[in-house]
Amino acid sequence: MTHAHPEYSLPPELPKDGLRIVALGGLGEIGRNMTVFEHNGKLLIVDVGVLFPEENQPGIDLILPDFSYIRHRLADVEAVILTHGHEDHIGAVPYLLRERGDIKIIGSKLTLAFITEKLKEHRITPLTQEVVAGEKLRIGEFDCEFVAVNHSIPDSLAIAITTKAGTILHTGDFKMDQLPLDGKLTDLRTFARLGQEGVDLFMVDSTNADVPGFVTSEAEIMPVLDRIFASTNRRIIVASFASHIHRIQQVLDTAMNHNRKVAFIGRSMVRNMRVAEELGYLHVPPSLIVESKDVDSLGDNVVLVCTGSQGEPLAALSRMAYGDHNIKVGYGDTVILASSLIPGNENAVYRVINELTRRGAKVVHKSNALVHVSGHAAAGELLYCYNIVKPKHVLPIHGEWRHLRANGAIAKSSGVRSENVLLAEDGVVVDLINHKASIVGAVPCGYVYVDGSSIGDISDASLKDRRILGEEGFISVVVVIEAQTGKIVAGPDIHARGFAEDESLFDEVRERIVESLVEAVVSGVTGSHQLSQTVRRVVGKWVGGEHRRRPMIVPVVIEV
Repeated sequence: MTHAHPEYSLPPELPKDGLRIVALGGLGEIGRNMTVFEHNGKLLIVDVGVLFPEENQPGIDLILPDFSYIRHRLADVEAVILTHGHEDHIGAVPYLLRERGDIKIIGSKLTLAFITEKLKEHRITPLTQEVVAGEKLRIGEFDCEFVAVNHSIPDSLAIAITTKAGTILHTGDFKMDQLPLDGKLTDLRTFARLGQEGVDLFMVDSTNADVPGFVTSEAEIMPVLDRIFASTNRRIIVASFASHIHRIQQVLDTAMNHNRKVAFIGRSMVRNMRVAEELGYLHVPPSLIVESKDVDSLGDNVVLVCTGSQGEPLAALSRMAYGDHNIKVGYGDTVILASSLIPGNENAVYRVINELTRRGAKVVHKSNALVHVSGHAAAGELLYCYNIVKPKHVLPIHGEWRHLRANGAIAKSSGVRSENVLLAEDGVVVDLINHKASIVGAVPCGYVYVDGSSIGDISDASLKDRRILGEEGFISVVVVIEAQTGKIVAGPDIHARGFAEDESLFDEVRERIVESLVEAVVSGVTGSHQLSQTVRRVVGKWVGGEHRRRPMIVPVVIEV
């Protein structure tokens, strides 16, 4: 899919000492976060994430940002800064490094550990530089300061970027939990200092902008987990993101309190928890963890921590739900979905919940118990930040249009002038020149689909064909005609899949095809392509008018 912006032309040449901001993902959608900053001929990239496919994108594994905007300028990229270790912020890094392998990756210790492990699977050894909150770093033309923020994964960072054009504060994903599990608060003191020094453009996480008030603290979840564990006699299965270390720490602590062993299920879960434990972010009590192959010997006294909270077809929980996993879910088991629903995944998640329930499990999720709190600031927290930072301009980021507009409205209510709240989506170009920000144009920016080993080869037309095949079926028509006379010597042979099994159904349209081909030849239409289109029109009109269907029609006319 390409984001069309007919209201904008291509941007003008960036003047000297100006700063250009182009989001290649994350604006108008949840995921695929990537922003390119340009200053005096050099580029700085913040985050390179993936978007997970929806049901109307059959067969797609991942969706990447469109690198075409920077592909001819990869040599100008100074570095990639990663705000934190979630897939929607780091998942596309391997695909960018395939195009230039020596781009420096800058991030916190845990973030770099996660991306390094991911890159091993792609046989890429990255050039990395670790930073910590409070550190200031000159990156080519950009002066960067890293600010601690609280999120649903440790070591998350906001970034202040200062150039001759002005200062930008990019929040990354953040919230303002006042009782964080790791004791690390969002550094509002630094936000306030930067505000006093002057923030020309505030790029603010919008994911929860339409949620009133403040997000519930992570600390509120522990008592709920404790009650669930206390009331469950059989196995407990917890599905979570493989990067949600805080949540998994709570599960481990609760399991320890109830004398249950814990097994990690799924490659990404095992990998990330090993990394988190080695770096000291996950504290695992001695002898608590068992291998997944040993869970059957423990009977009901076990907690399984797995992936699949979003209903992903190949994830462990989905496979358990559909009986395609060596771990079988049965009566009395309790399944906890310890995550929120990413927009677009609702149907897949509820199908998994229904299948688990059909097998006799009790399913606990955010809608019926406090087993998850969001990692993103709600409206009250955002307003608090606007009042502290007092930015000159605001660019809402990380959200669908409803989130971006809600965030913009909060900014206006805090006193930011309406014309200084810039609502943009992927591909729209924002220039900051002499401390003044404005939208100046747009660049082509589309979706890049990963389908198995294919990257970027699947088009929107291909996806449309897949949807038609899945929903309406397929009809092929083969006709052999004599090249000189146009006489039909074989066929029409009609084959259908997903449409109708009774072959006699097509007898009526066979006659229409023959009549139309004869008329076409008499009127001077020749060539297999033109005659194929005649067949397509006849079959399409028949199947649409008689059966109210729109299957894929593949006509083949062979001249002999």
